[in-house]
Amino acid sequence: MYKQKKWDVRHLVVVFLIVLLLFLVIVTVLNKQDRNLSYPEKVIKDTTLLVVKTIKKPFDFIWGKVSDKELESLKEKAKQVDLMQAKYDEALKDIKDLKELVELNSTLRENSHLNATVISRNVGYWNQSLTIDKGKKNGVEVGMAVINSQGLVGKIESVSNFNSTVKLLTSEDVSNKISVKIKVSDDDYVYGLLNGYDSKTKRFQIEGIAENKEIPKDSLVTTTGLSNAFPSGVFIGKVDSISKDHFDLASKVSFVSEVDFEKISYVTVLKKDATS
Repeated sequence: MYKQKKWDVRHLVVVFLIVLLLFLVIVTVLNKQDRNLSYPEKVIKDTTLLVVKTIKKPFDFIWGKVSDKELESLKEKAKQVDLMQAKYDEALKDIKDLKELVELNSTLRENSHLNATVISRNVGYWNQSLTIDKGKKNGVEVGMAVINSQGLVGKIESVSNFNSTVKLLTSEDVSNKISVKIKVSDDDYVYGLLNGYDSKTKRFQIEGIAENKEIPKDSLVTTTGLSNAFPSGVFIGKVDSISKDHFDLASKVSFVSEVDFEKISYVTVLKKDATS
């Protein structure tokens, strides 16, 4: 009985292989393009191809749908990753800025300063001014110095009850002059006026230095405190180059600021004598 069943299975396998072989031979013969097919052959070929197409189509449809769905899913995940990365980078920058602001505040006297957040900036006047979220109600007054952890940012230009406009040092306003001093030795300074900014070279200009003293490169440039609003000793930048004016009488000093004026998020408003 067992041998009979085993023989039957072998028979079925052999028959199946023979049928499959004949099917492949017929398909191969019918697919040859270099001879004319008879009518029965055409019918067999068309029927065979129709059967193959009918069987294959659902699988193609399902595969296409699965692939499209997976592709859209991957694209959506990629967008989410980019979005999360951008938020992460921005959060890191905010943390860094706030940490530097805390460190800066620790060097200032209590009640001598006021922290503020930049709330708007006109794209068309990007290097001219920005708006902060503190105003008259917070004790902000026109002319007060505005700094961040890298140095002087600008001064308060106008004030409303709850916000203020800061005129940046990079402003093209020729009236934006600030009295400054350059440290040439441990206890010796030369004085001049911050008088302009070159947006191409990103250098500030100091004019009106009549003293014939050697000014070393990288000398510190700070505020003088001679203004009623600006305190003394606020860091502005470091000397980059020195030249003479057209009459070869006074020195013209070029200096660079360490402030990244393109990216300002948090600032500190200084009251008079804030650093004293």
